[in-house]
Amino acid sequence: MDDLHEALSGDLSGDESDARRGGAAHDDARHDDARHDDARSEGAGGESGARPEELRARLRAGLPAEAVLTDPDVMASYAHDMASFCTAGAPAAVVLPRTVEQVQHVLRTATALRVPVVPQGARTGLSGAANASDGCVVLSLVKMDRILEIDPVDRIAVVEPGVINAVLSRAVAEHGLYYPPDPSSWEMCTIGGNIGTASGGLCCVKYGVTAEYVLGLDVVLADGRLLRTGRRTAKGVAGYDLTRLFVGSEGSLGIVVGAVLALKPQPPAQLALAAEFPSAEAACEAVCAIMERGHTPSLLELMDGTTVRAVNRLSHMGLPDTTEALLLCAFDTPDPAADLAAVGELCRAAGATEVVPAEDAAESELLLQARRLSLNALETIKPATMIDDVCVPRTKLAAMLTGTDAIAGKYGLTIGVCAHAGDGNTHPVVCFDPADEDESRRARESFDEIMALGLALGGTITGEHGVGVLKKEWLARELGPVGLELQRGIKRTFDPLGLLNPGKLF
Repeated sequence: MDDLHEALSGDLSGDESDARRGGAAHDDARHDDARHDDARSEGAGGESGARPEELRARLRAGLPAEAVLTDPDVMASYAHDMASFCTAGAPAAVVLPRTVEQVQHVLRTATALRVPVVPQGARTGLSGAANASDGCVVLSLVKMDRILEIDPVDRIAVVEPGVINAVLSRAVAEHGLYYPPDPSSWEMCTIGGNIGTASGGLCCVKYGVTAEYVLGLDVVLADGRLLRTGRRTAKGVAGYDLTRLFVGSEGSLGIVVGAVLALKPQPPAQLALAAEFPSAEAACEAVCAIMERGHTPSLLELMDGTTVRAVNRLSHMGLPDTTEALLLCAFDTPDPAADLAAVGELCRAAGATEVVPAEDAAESELLLQARRLSLNALETIKPATMIDDVCVPRTKLAAMLTGTDAIAGKYGLTIGVCAHAGDGNTHPVVCFDPADEDESRRARESFDEIMALGLALGGTITGEHGVGVLKKEWLARELGPVGLELQRGIKRTFDPLGLLNPGKLF
């Protein structure tokens, strides 16, 4: 059988898009709050008595005609993101502003008529956070797509929310700079959406997540006022850190219309290594050893045996059937070959059956393509998937993988796991047939049990995808009643009428 050495000489096929689907959250752990419920009901759409005709007329008074969409078939395409099993309503209008002033007009109109507003980027999210509610205004920010400034001295970029992540990355690279956050959907997703969900990516193990690169924001509040938070400077500690508060808030506190982003010098091209293991536990032992020894890989990814076999079928990668886990590690250091050699020894000590370091950037890319194909390969197993996003301490990664495998056996399902192993962020992918009622039920129950496992291991229900509709009941479990009440209080302060993205998070 071909091995990894032979795979380097060939090409891997398959679609690298990030069209993934999510699942439903468990209806439990509710913590009642009368004021919160009252605020939500005021912004539920229809309670104000505002007619769609009046709403649309007032929107058009401050927006170009082409920026207000009302055709039902067109609006239906804006109703939801990529998460399945998350409810979505029918909007009264979809607006596509191009300026801050136009966004302010939308928010002032919505507040005056008590109409909810649902902000959207590219709708590549996996939690239902961008799903419309009945009678709402969908506020799509994709037309606000200008890179306003790139400053190589201060190492910042100033952008509008509709800028595509990959477009920004390529633009700053021309100045010898680097914007590290790289979600798998980076060719489609927007910076505004990344900020809204606090996105991660493959390089988080070394460079961190979106929140660590947002220095300042321009935010339109629910009543139309413009708030500026943060700074352009390398340092600054004046007042509460409102910038960080907005990152990951999923449009529930305000509408981001501009961002000041930190940049780094462009690192050297990374060099990768692939290691085959006879068990997930052995691969996780290697992960812990790599981090314990002080290595700083630019990427440290893991695929379990189910995922490896799915990728093999899709791309003919040539991995042996005995491979139960594949670990991918990369360095962008001045001497990556030496770093890979040291990691290779750690992998062998943990029980790796084969370790294959790439010799150049092209070979590295071929190895990493296997990881990028993981979700697409798992989607070929069944007509539908639910993708989880549980993050656990690295020391609990093996328990998370073995526990997920036991859950798959319990429910008679195929569940593959790919993980950002370096930061403990796992993506269990539940494969099922939605036409099979019993299998759908088992899929939903297994999804919940995986989240319960993550919390039991000291983890969190979401490492990078956000809460949205999908996990809002689980957020209550993770935060507890005191934490949940404080967060709801923050929501009321910024959005007293409950108009901004209602029904999400809480």
